[in-house]
Amino acid sequence: MMIPENQATYEKWMRLALEEAKKAFDEGEVPVGAVLVRDTDDTLLATGRNRREVLRHALAHAEMEALDGGCRTLGGWRLPHCTLYVTLEPCPMCAGAIHNARIDRVVFGAADQNNGACGSKFSMNEVYYNHKTQVIGGILEAECSALMNAFFEKLRARRKKA
Repeated sequence: MMIPENQATYEKWMRLALEEAKKAFDEGEVPVGAVLVRDTDDTLLATGRNRREVLRHALAHAEMEALDGGCRTLGGWRLPHCTLYVTLEPCPMCAGAIHNARIDRVVFGAADQNNGACGSKFSMNEVYYNHKTQVIGGILEAECSALMNAFFEKLRARRKKA
């Protein structure tokens, strides 16, 4: 993990990713949100949130939705000079998509000790690829973790009642 050189910018975009995560929470989804930003002009390209349950689709992760939106916005599969902000450390599937899209940087909030592919379980940059992605973790970590904890507490309470 690297020390953020522009903390204010990272926090600004992570707050937008948190808004997407809150929408997922309200829909009964694991609250993960993502935003894709073009670094050259600090422009929002796309947003995404977890929708696996709503769409009943294994690929409906927040990162995948944001990457798809970015490809549609820019008209191609390569997304250079872009940063993906996500409230939870990306999983291996999303890390593969990030590499394939040539994303320059991933900024995440909460680490995922079970499935994280940006340093927690393993690092997507450990394997040789033709592209390396800069990874910065822990941005607004407390807020991202609190939302995740609230979701799972609510889920456990609901299961206990049933």
